[in-house]
Amino acid sequence: METFAVVAVIDGNTLDVSPGWELENRTGNRVQATGYNAPKTGKGAMAAEQKLSILIQNKKVELGSPRGIERGRLVCEVYFQGRNLADYLPEYKEQESEAPDKLED
Repeated sequence: METFAVVAVIDGNTLDVSPGWELENRTGNRVQATGYNAPKTGKGAMAAEQKLSILIQNKKVELGSPRGIERGRLVCEVYFQGRNLADYLPEYKEQESEAPDKLED
């Protein structure tokens, strides 16, 4: 797995990394972490974003198991200190059956 610096936390599942990623001749900096589903609105969304920001902002992460690219974001597992981000956010963890198989553009 390749190592990236987290330059911004966008929401509880989305972050910007440097250097940019490359997959299937496409590149970008935005990543959507899989394995958990943080709230998208309200106080829960702010809490998830803050928790993720405290955990990984300006730190190194590894990207693994890409599922595809959706809306310009690389959708993949994200690891911090050898653990999947989902392990740090157990309150939002998905059940195996909830995870999408493959994403399309």
